[in-house]
Amino acid sequence: MSTILVTGAGRGLGRELARQYAAGGWKVIGTERGRNAEYPLDVTDFEQAKKLAGKLRGTPIDVLFCNSGIIGKRGSALGAFDFGSWEELLRVNLLGAAAVAEAFVDHVAASEKKVIAMMSSRLGSIAESSGVTLPYSTSKAALNMLVKGLSSALKDRGIVVVALSPGWVRTDMGGAGAPLGAEASVSGLRKVIAGLGPADSGRFIAHDGASIPW
Repeated sequence: MSTILVTGAGRGLGRELARQYAAGGWKVIGTERGRNAEYPLDVTDFEQAKKLAGKLRGTPIDVLFCNSGIIGKRGSALGAFDFGSWEELLRVNLLGAAAVAEAFVDHVAASEKKVIAMMSSRLGSIAESSGVTLPYSTSKAALNMLVKGLSSALKDRGIVVVALSPGWVRTDMGGAGAPLGAEASVSGLRKVIAGLGPADSGRFIAHDGASIPW
C-alpha cells in the first residue's frame, strides 16, 4: 500500500487530497493544527515537524505533499504593505514547507514512488506576474525556488520534487467565485502526481498537467 502525508489536511484542498487518496486505497497521514488532531502539526513549529518525523520513523512516505498555506492580509499593496502579515506568509508558505521537507526527506527516500509535491500557485510565476497580491505571490515564488533547489539537491537520491498549482479553486482561500471545484482540482493533481518521472523533477505544473513558466 502506498502512503501519502498531506499537511493542512483539515480543510480545503488538503482535506480533499486526503479524501481522494484514501478512497483510492492509499494510507493517508493527514496533519492538522491543534492538539486534538491524530497527527498534530503547525508547520511554523519547526521542532514539531522533527518530532512528528521521529514518531513516524521507519514509515516510508511515497508522496509528501506540503499543502499547508495561507493567503495573508487581502488588499495589501504598495503604500499599504502589512509587513507583519507578509512575514507570517513567508514563515508558513516557504519556511514551513522547507521544514517539513527536511524533516521527512529520509521517509520519502525510503519509499517506492519518492515524490515531494509543494502546493504552489500560478500567482508565484515571475513570468506572469501582474503585480497584484505581491506578498502572497512572493511567498509562492520563493517556494518555487525551494522546489528547484531541492530537485537538484535530491536528484542522486531519486526523489522527484515538483511545484503544483491547483488552479483557482472554491475554498476558503480561493473564495466562492472561483471557477474550479476542489474535487476536480485534486483529481487533476492526482493524475499529475501519478504520471511523474525523474525528468519531471524541478517542474512547475498546473492541475491539468500543463507546464507553468517560472
